[in-house]
Amino acid sequence: MGKKTPMLFTPVALRGVVARNRVVVSPMCQYVSQDGAPTDWHLVHLGRLALGGPGIVFGEETAVEARGRKTHHCAGIWKNEHIQAYRRITDFLRRYSAVPAIQLGHSGRKASSHGAIRDWAPLAAEDAAKGLPPWTGLAPSPLPPGPGWPTPREMDAGDIATVIAAWREATVRALDAGFDIVEIHGAHGYLVHQFLSPVTNRRTDAYGGSRENRMRFALEVTEAVRRVWPEDKPLFFRVSAVDGKGGLWDIDDTVALARALKERGVDVIDCSSGGITGSSPMPVVRRIPGYQVGFAERIRREANIPTMAVGLITTAYQAEEILASGRADLVALARELLWNPNWPVQAARQLGVDDAYDLLPPEYAHRLRRRDEVARLPLNQTGGGLGDAEVALIEST
Repeated sequence: MGKKTPMLFTPVALRGVVARNRVVVSPMCQYVSQDGAPTDWHLVHLGRLALGGPGIVFGEETAVEARGRKTHHCAGIWKNEHIQAYRRITDFLRRYSAVPAIQLGHSGRKASSHGAIRDWAPLAAEDAAKGLPPWTGLAPSPLPPGPGWPTPREMDAGDIATVIAAWREATVRALDAGFDIVEIHGAHGYLVHQFLSPVTNRRTDAYGGSRENRMRFALEVTEAVRRVWPEDKPLFFRVSAVDGKGGLWDIDDTVALARALKERGVDVIDCSSGGITGSSPMPVVRRIPGYQVGFAERIRREANIPTMAVGLITTAYQAEEILASGRADLVALARELLWNPNWPVQAARQLGVDDAYDLLPPEYAHRLRRRDEVARLPLNQTGGGLGDAEVALIEST
């Protein structure tokens, strides 16, 4: 009887797409796009991560329209000129056995800011002289995201239809750009989440009030995306399972949303948290190892839908336990992969996968196997250093 393959390194079939393992590179915004288009940075950044052996590689949150960016340097896919720039990246990812994935989003009221290094400070009039003019964001209700932020424009029926159409068109472009997975970003206080949470949605029409009404925008976006996304390709949806400290949207709401999303063709719920704060007793979600895994577990169990766990997952044994215990179906890493882009292959070795180097490109795997063979050769006891066999083996590489 053969050795059992760790769950982390078993393939997973999602509709017609098969990922070679369950390690996912989570979306990570880079703030270096040019008019929405990816650059050489993105090719190297995502390519570097793909070479380490993950099953799925997500690009960063990608705006479905220009005003849906957070910053002037956020990624976007709102025009056809973007397609070929992304195709260069997806071709590379696929060549090295990673499934290319894209996260489509809209910042809503969090638009018109500086990037992460400036802590997303809102753009001001003086920034226009530096080529960074501010613009007005959209939102379900005219509530600024914080002190010092401008008031967004409340979306009317026409705005809602326009943004949903932008999501649909971005999905078509994502297909042309070579992506095999699309994820709708419905978390972190961005537009979809703004509609979901009573903290940010004060509407009195069909898109506000009851939970059913507040879910309407998210579900209509999902229906529009699924309608044009091929039947054999999976659709993910990222949720904030709970609002941030003092919020109102909670895990019970997310389970209800997940059930409705499943009915509309969503295949995986990507379980995050936070992004909207208020004055309720809701506590902060403490950032401890695996701090969002419990959300993935409950949504998986109660909504009967596959989930992806993310959030301070850093070790091979931790990731394996999450999957083996049935708490999630995929695990996603972000900052840990920035620190160690070879985390997947190293995790495979730690978990005892036979020939873990198979996860690497042959150009890497060949030399690493040869190094290991040399390390196992007996030392030359007579002259010290390498013996003839060692030298011959090294020179043959």
